Amino acid sequence: MTRVAVATTSAIAADAAREVAALGGNAVDCALATALMSMNTEPGVCALAGGAYVTVWAPGHDPVTFDGNHAVPGHGLPDDERGQGKVPVRLDYGGGVSTIVGPGSVAVPGALAAVEKAWQRFGSLPWRELFQPTIDIVRAGFPLPSACRYYLGYSGELIFDRSRDGYSALHDDDGRLYERGRLIHVPHLADSLTAIASGGARVFYEGELAEAIAAHVRKGDGALTRDDLGAYEAIERPALVADIDDWHIATNPPPAVGGAVLTAMLLACGDLHASEWDRTLLDKLIRVQRACLDFRRDQLDIAEDVDAAAAELIRAAKQGQFLSRWSSSSTVHTSAVDDSGIACAVTASSGYGSGEMPDGTGLWLNNGLGEIELNRRDVDSREPGERLPSNMAPTVARSNDATMAIGSPGADRITTAIHQVLVNTLQFGMPLADAIAHPRIHVDTTGDTDQLRTEPGLDMPALDLPLHSFPDINMYFGGVSVATYDRRTGFEVAADARREGGVFLSDA
Repeated sequence: MTRVAVATTSAIAADAAREVAALGGNAVDCALATALMSMNTEPGVCALAGGAYVTVWAPGHDPVTFDGNHAVPGHGLPDDERGQGKVPVRLDYGGGVSTIVGPGSVAVPGALAAVEKAWQRFGSLPWRELFQPTIDIVRAGFPLPSACRYYLGYSGELIFDRSRDGYSALHDDDGRLYERGRLIHVPHLADSLTAIASGGARVFYEGELAEAIAAHVRKGDGALTRDDLGAYEAIERPALVADIDDWHIATNPPPAVGGAVLTAMLLACGDLHASEWDRTLLDKLIRVQRACLDFRRDQLDIAEDVDAAAAELIRAAKQGQFLSRWSSSSTVHTSAVDDSGIACAVTASSGYGSGEMPDGTGLWLNNGLGEIELNRRDVDSREPGERLPSNMAPTVARSNDATMAIGSPGADRITTAIHQVLVNTLQFGMPLADAIAHPRIHVDTTGDTDQLRTEPGLDMPALDLPLHSFPDINMYFGGVSVATYDRRTGFEVAADARREGGVFLSDA
């Protein structure tokens, strides 16, 4: 039987991998089953009716990414019926977040299409088996995770009180938000998952679920139509590859921006010949992050041709022109490898959540059109079907003897978190657990002025940036999950304590 290692954002999700591995599933089967569990048992943080990327590198194949990101809705609608049904909200979460919720924030969800396409290409078990662990636990009820409760403490009354079934899932009879660990029962969700497990993703995109979703959104003046759902297809794309020392690192390509930003950071820091972050290297890391994230804000996020802008970013990083030229919550992730050499990384997001749950479905809908920090171009002027920007960067890597899967939740901290962990383990030689636990930094370029955010324990250089120091490690800095297999030394797997991660490793 194939041995599998999985790292993910919750212990419940890791248990799904355990069940699927016992049936003989490979790394792709286990990663997809784990991701499905996360998408359905981390309310507020993620949801099945969101977007996802799946990156796979199998022996004898080139690395590929299955693009199931959110798409612009509006097929068949006149222009004056787009852009309606939007509700602006301001959350205190993360120091202050402005977003848009309601029916008008719902983009075309693609996560399920990406999961199915990856399974068709590389999975080994029947489709139904990927869903059964999630169906069982959703029907029985699952404990509210602490990360979800933390986010819902800010968003529960502003976002997740917008639908009858969704409200009842998260609140007691007196209207109080459930506390961490309380068993959650989402009405109708197990039935919806059972239908998808029996009939495939087409049940979601073409059947009664599609009709319920589209009717709910259109009733609230949103743009998502039945035609949008029926036309959606996941796209298989060649992964973006960077070579660092003996490793070939593959991540999701444009039109997503996360993979291009990560690749540029890796290339710009590819010459670190050290074993730890001293002041000199931290200074370089800060400058690399600032340059890369400034470019992303000023160029990638507004580019008409994201492929061309990303290529320019990566070319400059490769040629050493990077620094001189451009200096100035709501995601889940699973990483899986097996001893056949397959590596699979899955990152999924529903944005901050729209708060919308069509009656009788149990499915929370995304707010992909409402993520203001991502959608710097007017989404309502884009063509229906166009993919939206994304921070997600599910990544796999291969050397002569080893394979790795890595990724993280965390909005624009996804790329900086993954980059620092990769430097820690691949270039500094840290064990995975130490590489993940190590304090992180992040240059925040989203405000009027850039700001450096740090965790404690680093010997920081002199700075020309305002500094915000967190008192302890914090989920703000992501939740990295890594699984590796080396045919000489075996498996190594670790998940981030910043997101109460879970791991699974098959018995020998």
